[in-house]
Amino acid sequence: MTGLYGRSVLANCVISCIVAMVACGGGSGARNGSSTDGATLRSVRARGTLKCGITQGAGFATPSDSGQWRGFDVDFCRAIAVALFNDPKKVEFIPYTQQQRFSGLQSGEVDVLVNGTSLTISRVTQHNFHFGPIYFYDGQSFMVPKTSKATKAAMLDGATICVQQGTTTELNLTDFARRNNIKFKPVVMEDLRAAVSALAGGRCDAISQDGAGLATTRTMLRDPGNYVILPDRISKEPIAAVVRSGDGQWLEVVNWVFRAPVQAEEFGIDQKNVAQFLTSSDPSIRRFLGVDAGVTDGFGLDQKWTYNIIAKVGNYADIYERNLGVKTPLGLERGLNKLWTKGGLLYSPPFR
Repeated sequence: MTGLYGRSVLANCVISCIVAMVACGGGSGARNGSSTDGATLRSVRARGTLKCGITQGAGFATPSDSGQWRGFDVDFCRAIAVALFNDPKKVEFIPYTQQQRFSGLQSGEVDVLVNGTSLTISRVTQHNFHFGPIYFYDGQSFMVPKTSKATKAAMLDGATICVQQGTTTELNLTDFARRNNIKFKPVVMEDLRAAVSALAGGRCDAISQDGAGLATTRTMLRDPGNYVILPDRISKEPIAAVVRSGDGQWLEVVNWVFRAPVQAEEFGIDQKNVAQFLTSSDPSIRRFLGVDAGVTDGFGLDQKWTYNIIAKVGNYADIYERNLGVKTPLGLERGLNKLWTKGGLLYSPPFR
């Protein structure tokens, strides 16, 4: 029997079934993520620990003498562990160089990268990764010895610049040089310590990397006070967590965990006072802290996972100030990383 336009009824049925499968997210295609959706969360729970990829650097991820990791990125990894297990210790930290990080994520060695990775379109399309919310806004700059005559980036014409392998730094340098009609001599180093040694030894006139990275790098030098970070920012470096594509549930878990400390700061909720807000009459706060059911009990997490994160890790200001703030060795002002209500760029979608 044939249907309209000469196709058999059987063929039409097959086509209809295929269309229905695609519309509902079925089929074998990994592009829509249906075949692996939820797999990461199940794997992490079965393992009993989160595997978080980090990159060692003062203020962001450093081990103590006893091997305990601490830092800005470390705290966000711990926040994910709290959301999943209500235990900030249930996370295994796997340190990568910038060159190693993407292969480590792609191979499944880690569940998420929280290591200063900038969100770019090429990393989405070429590596097939998904990025979480931007949790740190930065920009590429330069560090030079105080004896240098350069007070701004444009004065580094002809300079030898150390850059780290596996980053976007060299491309940014090339773009900046073309725009300003100057020339650099990039020296690509395998790791940061090699770049630091080259700068200290005079092989390089400057090091170029993200501004916060330079603040970290300066602490590695024998006499940090003898080096200055130039005020220029020659690129936009929006830092975000990275996960493998194909698992929408895991991406959303990471998304909302990273947003929770930002929203808490906007509400005025911090690690010290969070318990007091459990009796708040503000419906937005009650929903956010899981006092009223229906919003934070998604993903199969504890209804009060947001409360647990703030109580055990802190809000964004708590995390920032203890690791990167003006009272730390890095001494970084919040700058663009202030809340949107205070002139910065940090903003969380509503928890409703």
